Amino acid sequence: MKPSPTRRHLLASTGAALAAATLASAVVTPASAQDAPAVPPSPGRTTAEPFGYCLNTATISGANLGIVEELEIAAKAGYQAVEPWLRDIEGYTKKGGSLKDLAKRISDLGLTVEDAIGFDEWIVDDDARRAKGLEAMKRDMDTVAQIGGKRIAAPPAGATKDVTLDLRKAAERYHDLLELGDKTGVQPLLELWGFSQNLSRVGEVAFVALEAAHPKASILLDVYHMYKGGSGFAGLPLLNGAALHVLHTNDYPAVPGRDQITDAHRIFPGDGVAPLPQILRGLHASGFRGYLSLELFNHDYWKQSPLKVAQTGIAKMREVVRKSLA
Repeated sequence: MKPSPTRRHLLASTGAALAAATLASAVVTPASAQDAPAVPPSPGRTTAEPFGYCLNTATISGANLGIVEELEIAAKAGYQAVEPWLRDIEGYTKKGGSLKDLAKRISDLGLTVEDAIGFDEWIVDDDARRAKGLEAMKRDMDTVAQIGGKRIAAPPAGATKDVTLDLRKAAERYHDLLELGDKTGVQPLLELWGFSQNLSRVGEVAFVALEAAHPKASILLDVYHMYKGGSGFAGLPLLNGAALHVLHTNDYPAVPGRDQITDAHRIFPGDGVAPLPQILRGLHASGFRGYLSLELFNHDYWKQSPLKVAQTGIAKMREVVRKSLA
């Protein structure tokens, strides 16, 4: 039989619980969506359209335009922000492009870089690989900072087949990554990957973000990946939407099923069976006022005019938002 807890133990456990509750407020909202206080639209937004619209450049990457033309298309189609891929920025600089010039072009087009996509191995168990991954992340963060970017995706790259990954160790590694972000001025967003053997569910990324014990911990969700990983969407209102910045927005068809569906099956928002109204209402009620970033890898779309795809994408996102929040 276990001994009864002493007063000191009770006080210690109470203090720990209070600390945990304080930390949890950074990622998880303490109230249900129905009880959440009203959050006004961000500057430049309206009640009907409280989110920003962002183009993840993968959506038009099949045209092989290069980062400069992708930016111009995003601006012409009406997006306020972009989510470029580091590989495209590297391709630009290898051809003699200047990051300073790229930053100016982004600003002149009226765009912001709300996030950037990279695949550095910061989370793997192997110490040598992880050290190289952190160095690569540092370089990528510096690149993102030089073009005026605010955040960078931090998926479980290199560890997707590691079923034994300890989530508590992952939290420690994410904490280290966040401290690196403090030094570079670029916030790493813990990204959910539905096909991975770890960090494939909302509960897993939320756990790692909470246990990272850092005020800038945040997660990057994706409609397709949440479905692929089997999370479901009913729990989204438990998140503190004010701590989220970007939602990868897309849709998926009824066929093929979850076990066979791939990134290439992503389709325009509203054209599939994803419960987008439920998702957007839940996140909106929890305080989310970030960016909906259109991220598609549809090969049929890649065969079309990139500008037409970008224009269709933002129009369909806006229509889904209007229907969801009406």
